[in-house]
Amino acid sequence: MKNLVKTLLATSPNIGFSISRLTLGLVIFPHGAQKLLGLFGGYGYSATMDVLTTQLGLPSMVAFLVIMIEFFGAISLILGFFSRFWSLSLAVMFVGIIYTTQIDHGFFMNWYGNQAGEGYEFSLLVIGLAISIVVNGSGKWSLDTFITKTQ
Repeated sequence: MKNLVKTLLATSPNIGFSISRLTLGLVIFPHGAQKLLGLFGGYGYSATMDVLTTQLGLPSMVAFLVIMIEFFGAISLILGFFSRFWSLSLAVMFVGIIYTTQIDHGFFMNWYGNQAGEGYEFSLLVIGLAISIVVNGSGKWSLDTFITKTQ
């Protein structure tokens, strides 16, 4: 178990990796805050659970995990805490989003409202950033770096 934690926390002191992590966390955070807290024009936890389970047909556990990953994962990424774990979680989640809601709408996002739904270009960017963090770690400015230096 200790080796697993060490592996998850291991990172390179590279500023570029910190920028990738911060970008992903800052972009995902408002989405998680919409779903969990109702901020930024969102509907909050109960209404989001209802939409994810009734309209999209997701099992309640999956819907719950989507909300938790987006909110707590984004905060953890911003802080650089267990970034590999949260990035992997986001990558898997966004692959699921592509297959459950976006694949039928093509590549492009629905900028002009002329499609029935959103394409998957945003999701691919999230997956790419997330995989970069899984491979490289949190970077220089992170709690992961601080924790590994104090051990």
